[in-house]
Amino acid sequence: MMSSGSKGDNKAAIDAAAWLFNVVTSVGIILVNKALMATYGFTFATTLTGLHFATTTVLTVVFRWMGYIQSSNLPHSELFKFVMFANFSIVGMNVSLMWNSVGFYQIAKLSMIPVSCFLEVVLDKVRYSRDTKLSIGLVLLGVGVCTVTDVSVNFKGFVSALIAVWSTALQQYYVHYLQRKYSLGSFNLLGHTAPVQAASLLLVGPFLDYWLTDKRIHAYHYNSVSLAIILLSCMIAVGTNLSQFICIGRFTAVSFQVIGHMKTILVLILGFLFFGKEGLNMHVVVGMVVAVVGMVWYGNASSKPGGKERAIYSPTAKSGEKHGLLESSESEEKV
Repeated sequence: MMSSGSKGDNKAAIDAAAWLFNVVTSVGIILVNKALMATYGFTFATTLTGLHFATTTVLTVVFRWMGYIQSSNLPHSELFKFVMFANFSIVGMNVSLMWNSVGFYQIAKLSMIPVSCFLEVVLDKVRYSRDTKLSIGLVLLGVGVCTVTDVSVNFKGFVSALIAVWSTALQQYYVHYLQRKYSLGSFNLLGHTAPVQAASLLLVGPFLDYWLTDKRIHAYHYNSVSLAIILLSCMIAVGTNLSQFICIGRFTAVSFQVIGHMKTILVLILGFLFFGKEGLNMHVVVGMVVAVVGMVWYGNASSKPGGKERAIYSPTAKSGEKHGLLESSESEEKV
């Protein structure tokens, strides 16, 4: 029988591997897509995302045929609700980036953390300790100092950012919710959602991309290099999609957002390495240090007893009386 210490070490190792998998694939796809769009002019972001999910669908079909994915059930109402949130998130982010300044876009991305916290508090009755709240604030401050520069906004940009933030937070909350409620593994959930997302985004994507960029995807001048980069982007996206589901399934949407800002720090560092010192200055360095300290603090604070808990109420308890048990949201996660 495995000792509690061995189980804890095993869970920590798997958690670290999950985060590393997500960070590597997320940063990788950002760099590949930047090269594809900036160097080769492939600006069809929504259609490209549809191709990502089509590739993911093919892989889940192959894995199911090989017996690595077991059959599972997800009600159609839940599936379409999830896909609606996910697609609004993708389209909203693309439109927000197009209509807003980079500074306001970054502020909108940062606001996903308090929105995710709000959803956990309201829907899951999660309670945060003072240290956990302060650590989240420190992460927000650090990433904000790193990334927020010019801030200008117009009405349609504000509306697109509002839709993007809430739909993304709901989509990430729903990943954790569906995996818990229907006992779905990450690949199982992808097997249900990826085909519908692929079909809907490939249907809508070309029209949306034309509306945003005034360019038609069939008029793009494809060559062997651009096709190879598109294929590479699709392959990395499979890992990005899977690792997101793994991480949110093991942790929560809030933890995924907080520690996930490490990817922002890495992108800034890699940008400095590839593009020179103009991408890095003293206030960016200070922001990075503050953000990393906040992430370490959050990991420590949220893992302590009382750091982040879900209240459990007994149906037999007297009116107005709490059962007296608090269940850590982290303890529910599967190893």
